[in-house]
Amino acid sequence: MDDAVVVALFRHGLTEENRRKAYIGWTDSPICEDVKEALAGNCFQPSPYERIVTSDLQRCLQTAQILFPEQKTTAFPEFRELHFGEWEGKTYAELTGDRYYEKWLSNQYEMIPPQGESYSVFAKRVDEGWRRVLSMMKEDNIQRLAIVTHGGVIRYFLSKLYEKRDFWEWKVPHGNGFELVWSQEEAFRRGERCTLLRAVPLMENQNG
Repeated sequence: MDDAVVVALFRHGLTEENRRKAYIGWTDSPICEDVKEALAGNCFQPSPYERIVTSDLQRCLQTAQILFPEQKTTAFPEFRELHFGEWEGKTYAELTGDRYYEKWLSNQYEMIPPQGESYSVFAKRVDEGWRRVLSMMKEDNIQRLAIVTHGGVIRYFLSKLYEKRDFWEWKVPHGNGFELVWSQEEAFRRGERCTLLRAVPLMENQNG
């Protein structure tokens, strides 16, 4: 497996807005204090990854700094969550009865949150971030890299790089991660799907 390439995807730790199940795509919320303490007990020392990339929102930056305290991080705004526009900070219960919201729930690939971001724009943005990662890995000869990001970005990557599924079929708990493994570097460079997906459990008992 010396020729293997590993890309790990970690979801940020829980925020107070996550606990009340609010939409917080671009809302820059910090992770909860108790979650910081729990994450610190699962930090990687030494880190198994050569480079750490994150979303530029503080919940991801904080998570990365706690999990990988000995490494610097590189923030990519391309790896932000979908922007929910006027629905940012609101919960399902608060939006129930809004006819447009209910249509969006049944067709999230085509409908756009008011003043928010379409799925196609989100996907294009994340793909651009992935191209930056590929360039970084090639230029610096990196074979093990971690990305600390959001649930939507991870679901998109799992379908793109491992197995095509409906977006919401993927279960991505806060504070947990997945490793995508390519057994051969050449297969990774050619853009083939990974050959193995394995979980990296960190925080299985969070509330929310």
